[in-house]
Amino acid sequence: MASINVKLRTSTADGKEGTIYYQIIHNRVIRQQKTDYHLFTHEWNEKRCTVIIDGNRSNYLQTVKERIEWDMRRWQSIIRQYENKRYKYHADDIIATFQKTLTDQTLFNFMQSVIARLQLIGKERTAETYHSTLKSFMKYRQEQDILLEDIDSDLMQMYEAHLQSRGISKNSISFYMRILRAVYNRAVEKELTENRHPFKHVYTGTEKTVKRAILLKSIKQIKNLELPIKSSLDFARDIFLFSFYTRGMSFIDIAFLKKKDLANGILSYRRRKTGQQLFIRWEKCMQEILDKYKENEESPYMLPIINPQEKHERQQYKNILYRINKSLKDIGQLIKLPIPLTMYVARHSWASAARSKNIPISVISEGMGHDSEKTTQIYLASLDTAVVDRANRIILKDL
Repeated sequence: MASINVKLRTSTADGKEGTIYYQIIHNRVIRQQKTDYHLFTHEWNEKRCTVIIDGNRSNYLQTVKERIEWDMRRWQSIIRQYENKRYKYHADDIIATFQKTLTDQTLFNFMQSVIARLQLIGKERTAETYHSTLKSFMKYRQEQDILLEDIDSDLMQMYEAHLQSRGISKNSISFYMRILRAVYNRAVEKELTENRHPFKHVYTGTEKTVKRAILLKSIKQIKNLELPIKSSLDFARDIFLFSFYTRGMSFIDIAFLKKKDLANGILSYRRRKTGQQLFIRWEKCMQEILDKYKENEESPYMLPIINPQEKHERQQYKNILYRINKSLKDIGQLIKLPIPLTMYVARHSWASAARSKNIPISVISEGMGHDSEKTTQIYLASLDTAVVDRANRIILKDL
């Protein structure tokens, strides 16, 4: 059976990147397939044949690592196909098949390139959602790639039925479909395939979900609950309340807030999800939370969530969010909340509290409650920040 090795060919020039290539060995015949992946020697673990993710190029290195892993799966799949046919084949046949998958426009290949580009431009969260969608579709296809031109309505309807049979919610299925549609439309724009409208007969809308808001009196209960100081429960409560105080700021935005974002009594930040710039008047209750974490003075970050001395900030954020949500569920049980308490509840609860104070719907977002997030974004973009600040102050006075 053929074998595949990954190797780095170092550059003959000092200080220049080397090139990753694949070594194909079959019946004592050795062939090579070069790639366009370029690494420095300190970024490659020769013994383990893997990328070392470190330093300023971590996003790029992660992308290269994932592309190599994807390539290796394709190499192995090609070899299995030849082995299953049970007739003689050569190393050159394996390479020819691999190269054909590079030239033919397939969904898996194209989507991997889209994900790689998203990672390179810093849209890591979007890249993660695309990656999870690709994994789901690959699992359905049993890792058998498909040409873009072979994607049709029947395939998408069968994929939808497969997800439904697994008990996946309608909104989650729609989420996968919208991402696949976005990738497909991009391929159409690049004239890689004709538009066969494969998503015409699958659901790509958004159903209303059960509201995840709690009453203002429950927020007060959480605020006044006696918890061990500096415990995991106390920290989770502080982050939850900080989100509520800041008009339902999402956790990822809280995690990456920097001290320089607060100036002249105004907290300014750009939402990672939408890129929208927001401004919030700094209130006493927000400062009280910051004052609890004086040991965080050396960090550029406002709150002790991301440790800049450690690697992989994105993974730090995800790990801490998991722990915070776990602690919040315990807090919710302590005060007997009817729904699980999570960070997302703070965002919904601020909107609900605003409506209960008769604050105009034009000052808050319905989901915050709008049927369409696009409507929310368009609407928020035209809001007078002072009006929102006054609304926030009205809410915070009752705590």
